[in-house]
Amino acid sequence: MDLAKKRILVTGADGFIGSHLSEELVKLGYGVRALVYYNSHNSWGWLDHVSRDIQDNLEICAGDIRDPHGVDLAMQGCEVVFHLAALVGIPYSYYSPDTYVDTNIKGSLNIFQAARRLDVEKVIHTSTSEVYGTARFVPINEEHPVQGQSPYSATKIAADQMALAFYNSFLTPIAIIRPFNTYGPRQSARAVIPTIISQIASGRRTIKLGSIHPTRDFNYIKDTVRGFIAVAGSDASVGEVVNIGSNYEISIADLVAVIAEIMRAKVEIQTEEVRLRPEKSEVERLWADHCKAQRLLGWEPEYAGREGLKRGLTETIKWFCAAENLKRYRPNIYNL
Repeated sequence: MDLAKKRILVTGADGFIGSHLSEELVKLGYGVRALVYYNSHNSWGWLDHVSRDIQDNLEICAGDIRDPHGVDLAMQGCEVVFHLAALVGIPYSYYSPDTYVDTNIKGSLNIFQAARRLDVEKVIHTSTSEVYGTARFVPINEEHPVQGQSPYSATKIAADQMALAFYNSFLTPIAIIRPFNTYGPRQSARAVIPTIISQIASGRRTIKLGSIHPTRDFNYIKDTVRGFIAVAGSDASVGEVVNIGSNYEISIADLVAVIAEIMRAKVEIQTEEVRLRPEKSEVERLWADHCKAQRLLGWEPEYAGREGLKRGLTETIKWFCAAENLKRYRPNIYNL
């Protein structure tokens, strides 16, 4: 599929990954409509902070994916839909699972229903490595069982299955991209890398965290965005689930050491009870197999291995340490 000839909708364009994806699509010269969450402040989220030339080449549409009528209007005239809008904070899903059902499941259903009605040419639905739960084997490929270890992951599993159901039942052209832990500039401090960096950058040397023994496969934002665009451009991805990950596993404790080394800081880790997941809800191990992405899409991570992680972290740290960026974060509190 040649995206240059298509009108593209990005849902969740105001968020971390969505803003980077929208920005890159505009840089590539594509026509982009950005669906941002309606609010009384007229904020476009992270799109408020991209350059003016990017903003001027975006068609901004404010709405809510929980509203099927608004979704239908937002999708009219678009041939390709990148569906990223979702609630993603795992701790908050313990407090408000109903909201996750409404947004992640019903909101996605609205996207799929509208795509079917409007004969959209392709939907790229965003999954998450959290659907796998604690690895039963590594590296994790797309055949790994899914396990709902949090209300968040359960709703993402349900949304993924609904996407596949629409493909199998109605031949709705849907592809599922399953990024592992993406990091980079603009990420919320609800994620571990911004939590670590923002605490050190603000002068703390005792870093408050939850569990530090679990391992993760961290994927730099530029690689994730390339993955989204590769899935969209590949006809072979329709009806498929595709992992996007670095194929490098690191524990949170070792991650802290790498970040502290780059930031030239000597730190200690303090485990804070409120940051711990319930015991059976903690995902102990994630490590991506991205062979399918290589085979179907020709995609490989440019920030691979330990050295790739260090390059991505260096770019991320540089962004967070800029005063105008750090002031947007509250490192002294736990971000639920």
